[in-house]
Amino acid sequence: MPTLRTPRLTLVPLTDEHLDLEYELDSDPEVMRYLTGRAATREEVEQAHRRRMNTGHGFWMGFADEDFIGWWILRPPHGPDQPDVEGEAELGYRLLRRHWRQGYAREGSLELLRYGFEELDLDRIFAQTMAVNTPSRATMASAGLTFARAFTSAIDYEDHIDGADQGEVEYEIKRERWLACRPGGSTTAAAPPPAR
Repeated sequence: MPTLRTPRLTLVPLTDEHLDLEYELDSDPEVMRYLTGRAATREEVEQAHRRRMNTGHGFWMGFADEDFIGWWILRPPHGPDQPDVEGEAELGYRLLRRHWRQGYAREGSLELLRYGFEELDLDRIFAQTMAVNTPSRATMASAGLTFARAFTSAIDYEDHIDGADQGEVEYEIKRERWLACRPGGSTTAAAPPPAR
C-alpha cells in the first residue's frame, strides 16, 4: 500500500507500531457509540488489529504533522449486508473525538475515493452506518456519496446501541460520476457536486 497525502493529512499504511493508537481510538465509548455501543477492550483491539493488517485494498493511519487523527479503510465487500461484487469497495473512517468537526474525515475519505477510482480502477465505492449516525452521514454526503438504500442489518445491535432499531443506511458513488466530476481531470482530491 502506498502512503497517501492530502493538504493536511499523511495517510500511512497500518503497521504493528500503530497498535497503541488504535487502542486510544477504540477505547473511547463515544467513538464506538454507533459501532459497538461501548469502549473496546485491549484484547478486542488486538484482534481487530490483526484483521486490519490483512484488509483488502488498504488500511491507513492518518496524521496531521505528528498528531494522530484517526484511520481510513478501503476494503472489498464482506458480510451479510454487503454482497460480494467485483470492482466494489467499502469506505470507512474513525477519528479521535478531539478531531471531530474539523473536516478531516471528509479530507481523508476524498483521498481514498481518488485512490480507489484512479489507481485501483474500482467501479463503485460505498459506505454504511446506522441511520441515526447523522455526523457520519453528513461526512459521506460532503465527500460526494449519495444515499443508496436503507436496510436492516443482519447483525443484532438492538440491545446495546441507541437507535439501532432505526436500521442502517448505505451511501455510494460510482466511478463514472467520480471521473466526470474531477476538477479539470486533476488527481487532487475534491468532492463531486451533490447529485441532482
